[in-house]
Amino acid sequence: MRIAIIALGSQGDVQPYVALGKGLKAAGHFVRLLSHENFAGLVNSHGLEFCPMYGNVREIVESPEMRKLLEKGNILAINSYTTKETQRAAINWAQTGLMACQDIDLLLAGVGGLYLGLALAEKLGLPLLHAYVFPFTPTKTFPGVLFPQSLARFGSIVNWLSHHVVRQILWQGSRKGDTLARKQVLNLPAAPFFGTHESTRYPTLYGFSPSVIPQPPDWQNAHVTGYWFLDAPYNWTPPSSLIEFLHGGKPPVYIGFGSMGMRNPEETADLILQALEQTKQRAIMLSGWGGLRKENLPDNVYLIDSVPHSWLFPQVAAVVHHGGAGTTAAGLRAGVPTVIIPFFGDQEFWGQRVAALGVGTEPIPHKQLTPEKLAQAIQKAITDQTMRQRAHTLGQQIRSEDGIANAVAVVEEVEKSLFS
Repeated sequence: MRIAIIALGSQGDVQPYVALGKGLKAAGHFVRLLSHENFAGLVNSHGLEFCPMYGNVREIVESPEMRKLLEKGNILAINSYTTKETQRAAINWAQTGLMACQDIDLLLAGVGGLYLGLALAEKLGLPLLHAYVFPFTPTKTFPGVLFPQSLARFGSIVNWLSHHVVRQILWQGSRKGDTLARKQVLNLPAAPFFGTHESTRYPTLYGFSPSVIPQPPDWQNAHVTGYWFLDAPYNWTPPSSLIEFLHGGKPPVYIGFGSMGMRNPEETADLILQALEQTKQRAIMLSGWGGLRKENLPDNVYLIDSVPHSWLFPQVAAVVHHGGAGTTAAGLRAGVPTVIIPFFGDQEFWGQRVAALGVGTEPIPHKQLTPEKLAQAIQKAITDQTMRQRAHTLGQQIRSEDGIANAVAVVEEVEKSLFS
């Protein structure tokens, strides 16, 4: 079967779909992955066919405007900014997608590529599988990912409505661009004002562990498969200086905020160093897209631009990060405690989930972060033996799952129904 995967967003958003694509390719399927042009190296290094889509997400994230918005953490303001970027890219995305999917049997899309996927599936008459890495289907079991999970105390109806609010926030941010693409490229009518409701004719795949989020009983034709992990390419080797640092003392703490741009990265680095001084901990600090940097770092801190989480996290004592779905998954898989410093979006949800599972501290919103709060959280993650044991046990459970194989099996069931 010939499959196209539309994966748009940050690197953490794209990586699970690269992993899923590798699994589908290994099972004998042709896979073409459509993503932003700056992910060509990532996709090609894992042996998948890459179709570049207009836009460089890293440049957007590192722009002064987006850094300012991320500092404030206002999801509506961020959504408004990304709406303009989406409108700018919509025509190109539709043109590229239309050409890339002419010879395809099946479309697969995450939240970032959902509305483009819906339009292309409608235009080309293709089956579309939804594949998400955070809860997106409305449920009465827990609130939507943009809401405090304490909202659950108001009951199942409020939970269910909150998911629809999340969907509308994302849809209304994409609607103008979607209408442009439909009318000017795809020759389709505009989608309804409140969006196209995805059909349950085809399954929805969820790339997270049932040990982390059990499948709600009211999800129809959905499959919580387990995580879709992307391990380091076979030819990746760590710097010798990093190996020396890891072996030069007790296991360090990992600290990094991924693609979260910051207006004052040096001030954030200073805050981190103060917390490390209070706890007397060693640390590996990731500069990442956020640009964490500091001249003349002390000997107990190692700064690196990027490193595969699958390789590093099992070797550290705890992980401190922004709470992106992919980074959270990697930390849980490694079986070490987690400290989440959420900026916006679903990051607070993952922070609350980690705390509820007892495998990490309560999340600390980045605007409230102080050296003292970070030091206290790190200290708890390092010394709380009950938390450490829970994290270890959950890591074992996650490692025993094969989310990619489970997802491939669901796709192949769809294949049977399509070609039988």
